[in-house]
Amino acid sequence: MDPRVILLKAFYGGLPSDRAKVETYGHGFEFLEALLGTDGPTLEYGELTLARLLHKYKLGRIPAARMDELLLAHVAKRCNVCLYFAAAANNVFCFNLDNNHKTNNTVVIPEMECAVDALRERLTELGCEPLVLASGRGFHLWCRLEAMVANDRLHDLMFHAAVHAMAALANAGHDHRVIKINVYPNRRIRDVVSLRLFGTNHAKNKVFSRVLTPDGLLGEEASWAEFEHHLEHKTIPLARFDQAHATVLAGASDQTQT
Repeated sequence: MDPRVILLKAFYGGLPSDRAKVETYGHGFEFLEALLGTDGPTLEYGELTLARLLHKYKLGRIPAARMDELLLAHVAKRCNVCLYFAAAANNVFCFNLDNNHKTNNTVVIPEMECAVDALRERLTELGCEPLVLASGRGFHLWCRLEAMVANDRLHDLMFHAAVHAMAALANAGHDHRVIKINVYPNRRIRDVVSLRLFGTNHAKNKVFSRVLTPDGLLGEEASWAEFEHHLEHKTIPLARFDQAHATVLAGASDQTQT
């Protein structure tokens, strides 16, 4: 098996692997027949987009062997595999930052850089250093835990960090409305919105989803190396998450009392 697929299965192994959204340029009856085969998966919906954009297919009941095939196609850049989060608990959580500027939403704006820096700084202070991935006009910040944690507890930490980032924007004199910070898992859109896994080119700008370090963006090969390093050395122990969660709740309690 491709070692990159092994890394993806290890990093995202806590997410449900029997359903996914597949983004691809493929379409038509012959393509669907090849995608679904005779042993599953099932097609829940398909979304055909305009020319030069990826078509989207939500698949359910994906056999393990077929998921391996999809992940191999993912790292070969023949498609994008996007996974959904579990309903009750997850061992990964993610911040999805997008440029919300209406006149030019394809560039990384100063507000985005400020928010990413603030999120990285606060999460690292809490002992939950994120893996930051460039994603077109924005970034994904992934945190991985050594075991599953209830979504409500993940939300406590994520909302705290998101508020911290918005405060940093205000303190720097930026308009927070020009960016969006979405957090996953999100109970309201759990069955609707999935996130693209690391390892492919962005659909619009065709640039690899490179890792952003404090020193700058890495190349593709170095990004895979950093992805592996993060998996092996920066997965968050439960005791450390518990401490971070307690710190967040204590801070919220102090603010309520004042």
